[in-house]
Amino acid sequence: MPSISLAVDQPLSPAELEAIALGAPLQLSAGHWQAIARCRDFLQQLIQDKRRIYGVTTGYGPLANTYVDPDASAALQQGLVFHLSSGTGPLLSPIQTRAIMGARVATLARGHSAIRPEALQLVLDCLAHQLIPQVPAIGTVGASGDLTPLAHITLALMGQGQVWLNEQVMPAHEALAACGLTPLHPEGKDALALVNGTAAMTGIAALNACQAERLLDLSLVLTGAYGEVLNGHLEALQPGLANLRPHAGQIWAQQQLLKICSDSQRLQPVTQPPPRLPEDLPSGSARHQQPLPQDAYTFRCAPQHLGAVKASVDFHQECVATELWSVTDNPLFLPETGEVLHGGNFFGQQIAFAADALNNALITLAVHSERRLARLTDVTLNQGLPPFLRGNENGLHSGMMGAQVTATALVAEMRTQAHPASIQSIPTNANNQDVVTLGTLAARRCATSLERLSEVLAIESFALAQAIELRGGPEAGFSCSAQALHRRVRAISAPLEDDRPLAPDIQRLSQHWLLPDQGFV
Repeated sequence: MPSISLAVDQPLSPAELEAIALGAPLQLSAGHWQAIARCRDFLQQLIQDKRRIYGVTTGYGPLANTYVDPDASAALQQGLVFHLSSGTGPLLSPIQTRAIMGARVATLARGHSAIRPEALQLVLDCLAHQLIPQVPAIGTVGASGDLTPLAHITLALMGQGQVWLNEQVMPAHEALAACGLTPLHPEGKDALALVNGTAAMTGIAALNACQAERLLDLSLVLTGAYGEVLNGHLEALQPGLANLRPHAGQIWAQQQLLKICSDSQRLQPVTQPPPRLPEDLPSGSARHQQPLPQDAYTFRCAPQHLGAVKASVDFHQECVATELWSVTDNPLFLPETGEVLHGGNFFGQQIAFAADALNNALITLAVHSERRLARLTDVTLNQGLPPFLRGNENGLHSGMMGAQVTATALVAEMRTQAHPASIQSIPTNANNQDVVTLGTLAARRCATSLERLSEVLAIESFALAQAIELRGGPEAGFSCSAQALHRRVRAISAPLEDDRPLAPDIQRLSQHWLLPDQGFV
């Protein structure tokens, strides 16, 4: 996989970080290394001048009122990693951990954290060798950044703990030796620079940002195909509606849906002015025999819904992109002005808010998908399709009955995770961290929601491929977008004839939809 080369004046994008997470090495420019060395030299001068610098010549947290002799620097930095390596719970995935490592490199490369160049180079070497620390998911409150998960990464750099090396689990010291790498012996501000920042929440959120964009694009395609299967009205997609309610997201969704559906021969065309009522229009209940002039909200309100989701996705993407361009540890050093700044750039409130907002948007995508699926499988609403898209009168085959129930269960699962994490502040650290953000919890929960959403969309995409075939096949007037959807589904899952277990189909499709470069819209 080609390397990602980071330029001094260019932030690392979420898409580039995803590439690093999937295996691409990361390279820094000569300008980065010059800035890193300059900052490290600045710290050395401050130490020689006997300046009080948090975490370098003082203890940590509430112990910052103690003086630590620079001769004890190595013990101080080692102790930081040891006492913070207290995580628990399931492990973060290797992809998530690589994203975290890439995000940390991006901030340290700015040259304001006073890490030694050789310490940062070791992180880059581990990425290049596919040497990935095993990191417990639980233990950070996102206040002084992501201390616990970053400490577990640093612990592995020091040759302790467990790692994956080319997907094989082994002790960290063995993996480092196999790669010809020397374990880190942190000193100065090395360990504090590596553990004190928002890299865990930011790395996970960057992966979420990329996957959310893909699943939003997929939702657009599924919505268009759903409208075609049920003979929806093009009128709901007309730009005049968005012009009169000009939210940027709605305008985007209106344009994208119209583009998707423009070549469909199955959607009912716009008639302007509206058709005349019959001269001999009956009175009373007979009026209800006229065809409905508009669709259920799952299609008619799709631009409004998907546009609102787009706004949340964009807000989250912008926040992540800014955080990837930020320096988030403490203290920070400005060699060019001689300043040492003790502050709170590690406080992850921005990511926490953005992740909570994205999580809500993802849940609504699942809700709408499940409702579209319910209409497709309900014989009273699906305009002549068989029950559950395969069921028959003798009840021998139940078609997608079970899969539709699974979609409902997935939505329920997601809803139980809807309570915001960003408001759950719990004071800790002897009340030094008297407010916390829980941004990493919010980002991790988003990652789980994306997995569940991809499964709901997998079930719907399978159902739509089945429905397209029941309507005469993809060539029966369906748009190019619906035809592409059908091809992709059928490349992975066969049509449903006699009942069979659909769990493997759902998993294959859901994993496929999360991969990069789907390129639907």
